[in-house]
Amino acid sequence: MSPSLSIVIPAYNEAARLGESLRIVFEYLNKQRPETEVIVVDDGSSDNTADVAEKSFEGRGGVDAELIRVRENRGKGYVVRKGLLAARAPVALFTDADLSTPITETPKLIAPIERGEYDLTFGSRALDRSLIGVHQPWRREQGGRVFNLIVRLATGLPFWDTQCGFKAFRLNVCRPILEAATIDRFGFDVELIFLAYLAQLSLKETPVRWNHNEGSKVSVARDSWRMFNEVRLIRRRARAGLYDEAIAAARTGAKDRERELHTSAPPSTDKGTQRRVASSFKADA
Repeated sequence: MSPSLSIVIPAYNEAARLGESLRIVFEYLNKQRPETEVIVVDDGSSDNTADVAEKSFEGRGGVDAELIRVRENRGKGYVVRKGLLAARAPVALFTDADLSTPITETPKLIAPIERGEYDLTFGSRALDRSLIGVHQPWRREQGGRVFNLIVRLATGLPFWDTQCGFKAFRLNVCRPILEAATIDRFGFDVELIFLAYLAQLSLKETPVRWNHNEGSKVSVARDSWRMFNEVRLIRRRARAGLYDEAIAAARTGAKDRERELHTSAPPSTDKGTQRRVASSFKADA
């Protein structure tokens, strides 16, 4: 029987904590949603991340589990897309290997998609900061706020947190966007949300519980400038029309889905604003 939900976990040198994370995930899914597949994508780890994953699969119970190995480190964006495109379920969610957002928050993202209300849902730390249990170091947290402000100004996106590692997709609608995306490092979240927004898909930013865990692969000093450059690259590609085919295909898929449901999904953002953003990029081309 095909799974009804796929959960993708990108992992790079996560041997120390992946085993416990998978134990928690499998325990939750076997109780709440056994018709799920878990896909771990090893991003060319230099430790024994893959071995830990395979060992942990022995405790998967009734949940399907798969390990995808990427030979060389390609970046979180690359392996997230690889896992999502390999998913067999109609809805897929990716979550960070450290479970900074607890797996118990899954229904917040999945239920609105399964009800036919949204095409892409994503967790947010910014909408309700009382849900943050353990905060990031002050410098890192402020850097994240500045980055998200720059993203809003540069792209016209109305969202407050594009970087939380907890996102869910209706795959028959979002697949063209996943296939067209090219950002392999930490700016990949912005690219996916931006393309979905230009395609006028139904998006929902949802407050979720979140806790900072030590061991993050993001360095404020090293990666901030790279992420800013990736946002600029996304803008240039959009202006050049490089995403147009994927945007059109995703928009068509969303319309087909709405016809199948015999109802229009309620948008989380004003469609007129989305059309104006899309038109502005055409005008700048």
